[in-house]
Amino acid sequence: MRYKAFTLQNINELPQFKKLNKEVLNAIEIVSRVLPFKTNNYVVNELINWDNYENDPMFILNFPQKEMLHKKDFESINNLISKNSDINQVKKEIKKIREGMNPHPAGQIEYNTPILNGQRLMGLQHKYKETLLFFPSQGQTCHAYCSFCFRWPQFIGDKEIKLALKESEYLIEYLKEHTEITDLLITGGDPLVMSADLLDKYISQILNANIQHLRTIRIGSKSLTFWPYRFLTDNDADDILRVFEKVQKAGKSLAFMAHFNHPQELSTPAVEKAIARIRSTGVQIRTQAPLLDHINTSDDIWSSMWQRQVNLGLIPYYMFVARNTGANNYFGVSLANAWNIYRSSIKKVSGIARTARGPVMSCMPGKIRINGVVEIRNEKVFVLEFIQGRNPDWVGKPFFAKYDKNATWYDDLVPAFNKEAFFFEDYMNNLFACA
Repeated sequence: MRYKAFTLQNINELPQFKKLNKEVLNAIEIVSRVLPFKTNNYVVNELINWDNYENDPMFILNFPQKEMLHKKDFESINNLISKNSDINQVKKEIKKIREGMNPHPAGQIEYNTPILNGQRLMGLQHKYKETLLFFPSQGQTCHAYCSFCFRWPQFIGDKEIKLALKESEYLIEYLKEHTEITDLLITGGDPLVMSADLLDKYISQILNANIQHLRTIRIGSKSLTFWPYRFLTDNDADDILRVFEKVQKAGKSLAFMAHFNHPQELSTPAVEKAIARIRSTGVQIRTQAPLLDHINTSDDIWSSMWQRQVNLGLIPYYMFVARNTGANNYFGVSLANAWNIYRSSIKKVSGIARTARGPVMSCMPGKIRINGVVEIRNEKVFVLEFIQGRNPDWVGKPFFAKYDKNATWYDDLVPAFNKEAFFFEDYMNNLFACA
């Protein structure tokens, strides 16, 4: 199959375009001016149930929904467009709305961007001691865009808030200087939108640098969900697999970090064949996804998805809490509900699928897991722990927050047992002071 993208500019070329009513089309136009929209022929032809598209999780995952914007923001853009307002006035309002959507959560720009020889490397992030994130500039798009994506600023054309790095020399120099780094995550966007030749150049330069302390290369990609033909019929599909094999032969581990939000994404013959081809190279495929209202807030969805993944040889890895950015008002769920869904889901699967850790907030201090809701000293509390932290000494250390049925993120929480602060707050305050 040949790839064809659909955006706001050519949405009328969709075979199913006539199925979309005027209200839905208007919502797509208004919301996609603020948040990115792109889909493709595989998604629309093989994943979406067009007989019930308005409630279909794959349609909601890909096509902007009116409620993704706050009512006043939607009406503001809608009024400007309907009145044929000056384009600069429209852009000014769009920028204002975007700035209010927390475009770079968890301190990605301020606190994660490393410095090399006095230069900030905007295409790298080094938050956790052992892991470095690399954003190759040619991989800062995707085969299709998730409507919930927490990296939506990568796709709106604003260079001031885009993470990208062209020069792999900076990456290699930084890796050599930081011997604590064992894992490199190549991410985006989606690095597998790059040609095999281009990906091979990056990978080969890293391998040829002979960085002994680097043990694992991870590739974060949504391609198995949105374009499995990347590994089947694309002109360089075989070459991509050879790049994967090259990493293995060099004595490094290659982990494919796949994103699956719903069992429907695992239902086509194409994705089954693509998974089998990738696994034949010796690559380990791990899966992760956030909990998303309107898409997967059901224990049956998660348990069936994890079981299906195990049947296909994948390793369930994370259930995330949706980050506090973009359309979180539409997709977010409460922490209490997240815990209940995780617990109900995980008890429905065998031990081999219980590798999925969750629910996890990837937030400013680190990855915080909700371990449960209990009553201690007549106080109902969340039991929390770090599974990753800006300070590695925090990992595995339990701590407690007052139960709040409405909390949706860690900064909605307050310490339990009348404590004035969480144990990590002094460290974080010092970090802010030094920034």
